[in-house]
Amino acid sequence: MIGDPGGIGPEVCVRALASGLTRSQGDVVLIGSASAVERAIADTGVSLPIVPVNTAAGAAQVEGLPLIDCGDLSREDFEVGKPSALSGRAVKRWMDRAESLCRSGALDGWIMAPINTDSMRQAQLVEHLDDLQPKGTFMFRLSGPLRAVPIAEHVPVRDIAATVTQERVELVIGLTDRHLRQWGIPAPRIGVAGLNPHAMFEEDAEIIAPAVDAQRQAGVDVRGPVSPDAVFRQCVEGEYDAVVTMFHDQGQIALKTAAFEGACTVYLGLDYVQLSVPHGTAYDIAGTGRAQHHSMVAAIRTALDLAAGRGFLASETNPGGPEA
Repeated sequence: MIGDPGGIGPEVCVRALASGLTRSQGDVVLIGSASAVERAIADTGVSLPIVPVNTAAGAAQVEGLPLIDCGDLSREDFEVGKPSALSGRAVKRWMDRAESLCRSGALDGWIMAPINTDSMRQAQLVEHLDDLQPKGTFMFRLSGPLRAVPIAEHVPVRDIAATVTQERVELVIGLTDRHLRQWGIPAPRIGVAGLNPHAMFEEDAEIIAPAVDAQRQAGVDVRGPVSPDAVFRQCVEGEYDAVVTMFHDQGQIALKTAAFEGACTVYLGLDYVQLSVPHGTAYDIAGTGRAQHHSMVAAIRTALDLAAGRGFLASETNPGGPEA
């Protein structure tokens, strides 16, 4: 899904498909508006035509940019570099179209190019970006060999401890194990970060440790609570396939320090693969053709690998470089 038409989403989508780096791995189509894609083609200098399609089947053989055109946005409806209610409403319709195609089995997954909270607010669709997260899901973020999923998202620091419950920790451990197996990791190894420094206080011993023990007894290869200042390095070194973290920034700081361009997010709890990229709409450079598309290429390749049960080949091979 091409993202907010006023931002860099259409540009990075066009450049990612034009690179040809994903053609050998599966069929990829754009979902959105021809007017936004035409603008992106002009801004990036890509010399490929739009090819209207109704399905993703056979898209790898299309000589051009395959597009499921929702036909609901004209060039006059949005301005490059600015949010708008029309953009927000169009994006929501495109998201709904992608989800519908996945639920019907027509697609194995979809990727959300950058959207803008201001556009969505002006359209009176959301108050916070978290409102767009599918209900009952958790955001599994990966950057090369480092993969982390928090048990909660944007929570004020003063409220974090109250969100750490045994039930929630167990749930996320179990979901992580199940999805890793579906994605092609036959015997996942999961580390669980402690909440406190060195995992040495009450929440670690009385809440996290019992949750880890319960999941281990259920057959999951899981360890924890592990000191938060060590668990991410251990994951990078191959000791774990993923880390369950106790709050958003606990894992995000490590992930964005390790590598940024190749990072992406997968949603746990869905029957299909859904990803997003780690950057925003970048209105300040939208329309200049300068936006890097390596994150989108990495997201596409990762989605194709996970949907096919090949594991994390794309992110492990080159997590952030131009050939990703």
